[in-house]
Amino acid sequence: MASLKSLGELPSGSAEQRTDTESGSTTTARPGDSSPDLTSASLPREPEHDAEKATPSQKPLAPAPPDGGAKAWLVILGAWCASFCSFGWVNSIGVFQEYYQNTLLKDYSSSTISWIPALQIFFVMGTGPFVGYVYDRYGPRWLLLGGSFLHVFGLMMASLSTEYYQILLAQGLCSGIGVSAVFQPSLSCAAGWFNKKRATAFGILFTGSSVGGIVIPLMVSRLIRSIGFPWAMRTGAFLLLALLIITNLTVRPFQPPIPQKKTTLAQLSKPLGEVQFQLTMVGFFFFSFGFFVPINYITVQAIDEDMRPNLADAILPVLNAASLIGRLLSGFLGDKLGRYNVFLIAGYLTSIWILALWLPAAGEAALFAFAILFGVFSGAFIPLTTPMIMQISPMAEIGYRTGIVFFTAAISGLAANPVSGAILEGSGGWTGLKVFCGVVCVVGTTAILVGRIKKTGWKLLVLF
Repeated sequence: MASLKSLGELPSGSAEQRTDTESGSTTTARPGDSSPDLTSASLPREPEHDAEKATPSQKPLAPAPPDGGAKAWLVILGAWCASFCSFGWVNSIGVFQEYYQNTLLKDYSSSTISWIPALQIFFVMGTGPFVGYVYDRYGPRWLLLGGSFLHVFGLMMASLSTEYYQILLAQGLCSGIGVSAVFQPSLSCAAGWFNKKRATAFGILFTGSSVGGIVIPLMVSRLIRSIGFPWAMRTGAFLLLALLIITNLTVRPFQPPIPQKKTTLAQLSKPLGEVQFQLTMVGFFFFSFGFFVPINYITVQAIDEDMRPNLADAILPVLNAASLIGRLLSGFLGDKLGRYNVFLIAGYLTSIWILALWLPAAGEAALFAFAILFGVFSGAFIPLTTPMIMQISPMAEIGYRTGIVFFTAAISGLAANPVSGAILEGSGGWTGLKVFCGVVCVVGTTAILVGRIKKTGWKLLVLF
């Protein structure tokens, strides 16, 4: 019996050959063959169009990402709004830590209160594998709708809360799960529209979190003093609702998802067996441990040192404003110099600023200088994460693999604030907290460096 490949390769202009084949002749004359291809007339014949589908040359190729255009930049706009509402809110957790610790929940310890932002950080990234799995099979639409509702609803419920457990469930759990369902699908959709300019697009996208980190702390702190905590939270929730409507209207994937009929345990565990992926995952785990500590505690330190209230309120927005510069530059330079290369430079400099500047810092000038430098260089962490994962992953698994890395970062984010609070209240004090923060950033960056060496060797000038 003639193979499917042979049938698919029959010359389209051979009328006699097509007629003989369709009539069930026992031989098929092929030009240039020294002997005929014997075919049983009694066996069922595959339709010609099915044979052509099986031909490798007929298999459709996925179109290349456009790297621009109106549709692509509209997706970036929607993802920018999602970034504002997700990491822009998370970058503002220091304001809530300070208010809960000194006013609303002043009977609770710092480490106990820190579980509220820690839980939110965990759910923002910790549900990553589940969200990524759903995205890879069904696309972003229902994730975005459900996540938008949960995020806004959680903040509205937090505005009615007066007890610790109520705020923990509303802001930490409900809002955190909603942010995750908005944040990760938006990133995955944006990544599909860009290739050569991917890091640049992500740098622009993540300026949303920097702008959110400027606007939200200033807005919330002033509204709490003027109209009280409940309406400050409701005002913030209404602002996020408006932006999330834009996200739902503009974010869409470049290629529709291709659901797999069956997913095996071997497929799910495959990334964990790749050394490059393992090292990247471990690196982000440790770096995340240190990344969130200054964001959460720099305002608390400013107040402990009797900084004027207006300046104390401004220090976190200054840090986030500086991170806007870092996110734009890291995206642009990542496309030019290599994403891993840029992250390594930024990661080690972030560690240096923590240990050399924040550790001995005392007074307003030193704290603001650290906030600016930390913001600029740590700003590379978030926008380069997804492009770095995509660089070592197949496109069909990007949602799931990104989710795994965010999940590991979520574990460190969950533990970082309570551990930091315990260090601060113990014998370590501020010195112990800052040393811990700097050391884990060094460890995380070094793991990324080992992963790069594993791939490229000791060649410093390789674009990777």
